[in-house]
Amino acid sequence: MHLALGTVLLVLKIVFVPVALLLGAGWLILGERRLLGWIQIRLGPNRAGPWGLLQPAADVVKLLTKEDLVPEGADRWIFLYAPAVVAVTAMLMFAVAPFGDTWTFFGMRFPLIVTDLNVGLLFVLALSSISVYGVALGGWASNSKFSLLGGIRGAAQMISYELSLGLALVPVVMLAQSFSLVDIVQAQAKYPFILVQPVAFLIFFISSVAEAKRIPFDLPEAENELVAGYHTEYSGMRFALYFLGEYVTVIVLGALVAVFFLGGWRGPLLPPVLWFFLKVAAVVFVLIWLRGTLPRLRYDQLMHLGWKILIPAALLNIVATGGLALLIKG
Repeated sequence: MHLALGTVLLVLKIVFVPVALLLGAGWLILGERRLLGWIQIRLGPNRAGPWGLLQPAADVVKLLTKEDLVPEGADRWIFLYAPAVVAVTAMLMFAVAPFGDTWTFFGMRFPLIVTDLNVGLLFVLALSSISVYGVALGGWASNSKFSLLGGIRGAAQMISYELSLGLALVPVVMLAQSFSLVDIVQAQAKYPFILVQPVAFLIFFISSVAEAKRIPFDLPEAENELVAGYHTEYSGMRFALYFLGEYVTVIVLGALVAVFFLGGWRGPLLPPVLWFFLKVAAVVFVLIWLRGTLPRLRYDQLMHLGWKILIPAALLNIVATGGLALLIKG
């Protein structure tokens, strides 16, 4: 009985989480366009269905029916499969993010997470590193100068900011004494880590925005310089895969910020799952707000910020956290 129920619940989670991510990414695109329209004093999409609510469905139909082109001289197989690397790695990262407390069915515990790896944090960082290949290979395989420059920019940017991203999480591991994301949320039972690690939070958030290639760090695309950067030559569903990967990454980024610094699903009065999604929504709102407000950095400013400010600050924060921990222990 327990084995059958456990199998059914596991299958439900494996099916539910990817479907929820895909639907969430679709509605996030509409929400971002409407919010950007409001920030920039214009209407935004409002023709497909009441209040434009069917715009995601219209976008899917448009992308499915567009011709899937492969440029002459392109490395065909790498060109075809590179977008999938970005989308798949973004979705896999959510597998280790706990989105609620444990439920109990017929005496059986049902954790609201696809899988609780004891090296979950390292799993997230490893997948983040793999997603670089989707950008770099897509740009290289397109046989286009614009795409190649976008791919090189994307690889350099993502590798640079992965260092500060990983270093910002070292104090979190020191406080939680675990690489499991469930343990990290449990360690915030008394207070969220953002209260004791504001510097790590700031470094992690800025580095994550750069990893997601969002404004003000969207230099790999930079429309006015590179047309669309590494995905200039893509069309149809393969362009949609890059698009999908970006917006799933935004949702995953919100989930990781909530897990590492905002206490995960923890909060008073409301159900834990609702608290988790409210925190994710708050982070996503800030990302959209930044896109509607900030200008794009120059490339030298991007590298200066990463190598000369964020990485030294992250290293100093690790030393300060370790010293404080030793002082408290006496």
